Amino acid sequence: MHERLRLELLRRIQRGTLSVSLLARQTGFGQAHLSNFLRCRRQLSLDAMDRILGAQQLAVADLIPALRQSSLWPEMEDGGTVPVVSHHAALFEPVIRPSAVQFVLHLPTNALETVQAHASNSRRIWERFVAVRIQASDAAPMEPLVLPDAIALIDRHFNALIPYRPNRPNLYAVRHLSHLMLRYVELRAGHLLLRPHNLDSPVEMVEIAPGESPYDPLVGRVALILNEL
Repeated sequence: MHERLRLELLRRIQRGTLSVSLLARQTGFGQAHLSNFLRCRRQLSLDAMDRILGAQQLAVADLIPALRQSSLWPEMEDGGTVPVVSHHAALFEPVIRPSAVQFVLHLPTNALETVQAHASNSRRIWERFVAVRIQASDAAPMEPLVLPDAIALIDRHFNALIPYRPNRPNLYAVRHLSHLMLRYVELRAGHLLLRPHNLDSPVEMVEIAPGESPYDPLVGRVALILNEL
């Protein structure tokens, strides 16, 4: 449990949503104490772990994938359910925590069995299918393909810029300034061009950061859009 908590904290620090100083302020622990834990130089007491879990809004079940899979969406083995999560969870969480699940989307059994994947090596360890709700402001650039309050099902194991179907552009969920957007995507001279479906909306550009792959900002291919439930 110590190791799972340590890895989760390091992951949050790496993606920029947490720092040792912030965690120290949240918990009242000294930075040196926390740094020693993160560097595997010491362990924490149960009370200290509880305080960190509370400060980071984590539950013990969030750190144990086996519990998550057996208790939250038992039909996942036959491809019948997909967790609907926040945009933040879809963008940054390789393993979806139970507390991040808003509700579960039920699909026909084995509905996703034949969906083809094309993932970068780092993405293959992520949980594959998640779904997000699209608010009106985010849907506007993609109307009428995507309507307000639509649910978009994202295949996070498809982050390649190759056509899924001939002569038909892929629709991607894209990370842009820590925000999830649905767009058609092109790679141009070290930049990703994000094209809307609604021609009244602007084309936006994402610059590829040094050391970053052009595929890293691609959360995944949008495999299904549900405009009404």
